[in-house]
Amino acid sequence: MAKAYIMMNCHLGEEKEVIQSLQKIVGIKEAHGTLGLYDIVAQIECTTDEKIQEIVTQQIRKIPKIHSSMTLTSSESGQLFQIAEKLVGAMLGKNSSQAYVVFHCEKGQEYPTLKNLCKIPEIKEADVVFGYYDVICRVESSSEEVLQDVITRAIRGLPNLKTSMTLNIIKEQESK
Repeated sequence: MAKAYIMMNCHLGEEKEVIQSLQKIVGIKEAHGTLGLYDIVAQIECTTDEKIQEIVTQQIRKIPKIHSSMTLTSSESGQLFQIAEKLVGAMLGKNSSQAYVVFHCEKGQEYPTLKNLCKIPEIKEADVVFGYYDVICRVESSSEEVLQDVITRAIRGLPNLKTSMTLNIIKEQESK
């Protein structure tokens, strides 16, 4: 299964409408409004990388209210991150505080970073990606305080990280 993350900026105040448009596209697994450098993060899963490229270029980039996007393609690192183990005690997407964190790692340290992320219970998904960043992960916790603690102490304390950027998910922009 091919996977990619698309980080987008859209017209001010149009995030919810863009998210609704994204959720109608076959292949979009999830789309969330975020706080940070990007307005929206979407995850695509398809059978091939070519299909992802087609969705990005022929559908996502043609949504009129999106004015820029960055695509991060997964490196097929899913076998390193055993998501089933992370679902014990908390279902994906059910925690009240969530964020994506993207990293720049020391050269050649992407997979060791991914393995270290797998040891943090609040990390629900993580991938080594190609594009501007090296690794992306999704963090979920029961509260904003726990989320902040996990990001600042556990994640940013990992060895071999050069920089990180956090994109907090905005629940108010989720469609019901």
